[in-house]
Amino acid sequence: MRQQFFRVIADLRFSIGLLLIIAFSSIIGTVIEQNQSIETYKLLYPLNNPCFSFLSWDIILKFGFDHIYKTWWFLFLIALFGLSLSTCTAIQQIPELKVARRCQFFRTDKPFNKLKIFTRLKLANINKLIFKIKGNQYSIFQQKNLIYSYKGLIGKFAPIVVHFSMILILLGSIIGSLNGFNAQEIIPKTEMFHIQNILNSGQFTSIPKTSARINDFWITYRPEKTVNQFYSNISILDGIGNEIVQKTLYVNLPTTYNHITFYQTDWTLLAVRLKKNTSNFITQYPLINFIDDKSKIWISWVPVNSQMNDGLSLLVENLQGYCSIYDKSGLFIGNIELNEGFNEISPLTFVDVISCTGLQIKIDPGLPLIYSGFAFLMVSTLTSYITYSQIWIIQDNKIIYIGGTTSRAKYEFEIEFFKLTR
Repeated sequence: MRQQFFRVIADLRFSIGLLLIIAFSSIIGTVIEQNQSIETYKLLYPLNNPCFSFLSWDIILKFGFDHIYKTWWFLFLIALFGLSLSTCTAIQQIPELKVARRCQFFRTDKPFNKLKIFTRLKLANINKLIFKIKGNQYSIFQQKNLIYSYKGLIGKFAPIVVHFSMILILLGSIIGSLNGFNAQEIIPKTEMFHIQNILNSGQFTSIPKTSARINDFWITYRPEKTVNQFYSNISILDGIGNEIVQKTLYVNLPTTYNHITFYQTDWTLLAVRLKKNTSNFITQYPLINFIDDKSKIWISWVPVNSQMNDGLSLLVENLQGYCSIYDKSGLFIGNIELNEGFNEISPLTFVDVISCTGLQIKIDPGLPLIYSGFAFLMVSTLTSYITYSQIWIIQDNKIIYIGGTTSRAKYEFEIEFFKLTR
């Protein structure tokens, strides 16, 4: 029963069926939003109007479709698929490799009739034939009048390496799912922060008690005033606030410390600071973000009297150091730059813009295994193009029986066989 079980597990049809189930589950995880709040699913998948006539929020929560890649049954499917690959390698691939390494002599001329490429040579010089086969990079084994040769044995390793690489990828995915986490933080410039806004984490994840400080945040612009790149200078701090390391990161260049990776993902503006020239006090006014199809826009209201019934609207589009001013009826008054005063309606000086950087913070302990798996997969793809070819020869008096077979590139092998026997 144990042997029958492992043979079923190693069967190609079982593996393909299991892979289709995993692919279908992954499609569900792509279509349905992952790791959202219950209210979000109640809004998107109501009971009175289920998606596809059956998919409502209670079904999604019951079967774990809201976090499908971390459910026990999805991880079980991944582990079962890895077991199938391992069993197939042990039961089929490794024995086939061992057979391919053996000397497989033909004792009679009958097996030649089963080969698609076969001929008889009369009055041929067998030594010359062996020399030509040797010149084509074949390994030759001879037993009296029996000759067996092969080349491209490394191509037989490709299926084993493919299975090994896929097992590494699956194992890395499971480890990352169980022990990794993903967080998103929006931090104002010059502020300290801890990792606390966790978006998703595994069952065995331990959130590190790491603190950091955003020393600076800035944006570079193209000549047409569109964003070119945005940068964050970050300091990693120890338990008492001392700096351990300082690094600058930007989009497509994350930084890593103690297996924690910081990605630059977003930015926003928090407030503007204005100084009323009559009092010399600096006041901070919050910015509200409006996003249209082309750009980000932040707006703030600045009262100019104590009754709060008159004021100015400030519009900020970027971090280039200026803002636009509108009166209470929406008429454009002008632009002012940093440290520039405005005196038409109220004496104000534009002091600063408080910016925030958006960081994605994550740990994925399975990532080295996944990268290694894909590296082996690329190697196996290259080695799979190496053709495994075999040639058998029997010398019977003045007649030489010669035939061969190949795993791929049959047309090229026929040309090679013709050149050997002509």
